[in-house]
Amino acid sequence: MDMKLEVVVIPVSDVDKARDFYQALGWRLDADVAPAPDYRVVQLTPPGSACSISFTTGVHNMQPGSLEGLQLVVDDADAAREALIQRGVEVGEVQEFPWGRFVFFSDPDGNSWSVQQLPPRP
Repeated sequence: MDMKLEVVVIPVSDVDKARDFYQALGWRLDADVAPAPDYRVVQLTPPGSACSISFTTGVHNMQPGSLEGLQLVVDDADAAREALIQRGVEVGEVQEFPWGRFVFFSDPDGNSWSVQQLPPRP
C-alpha cells in the first residue's frame, strides 16, 4: 500500500500574509476557500513538489512559527539561495555538511525551512 505525504499544515498567525509570502517564493496557489465563516483553507505547492503546504483558520491550535525542520531539495543550493534573495527572503550563506549543502530561511512567523542540495551519489 502506498502512503503519500501530500499536505503539511503550517501554523501561521496571518493567513493572508503567509499566502503572500509563499506566493512571492513562486509557489502555486492551489486553493483559498472559506467553506464556513470561521473556517478557511489556503493551500500552496512549491514548484516541482508532490507535497503542498496548507494554512487554516478555525481548525488547528498549533502555535504560529512553531514548525521546524521543513526541508526542500534542490539541484543547486547556490542558485536556490540567489533565487530566495531575489524574492526578498532573508537567507544565510550556503553551509556544507557531509550529507549535503544547505541554505536556511524562515517564513514571517518563524517556521523554519532548509533547502538541501544532495551530495553526489556513488
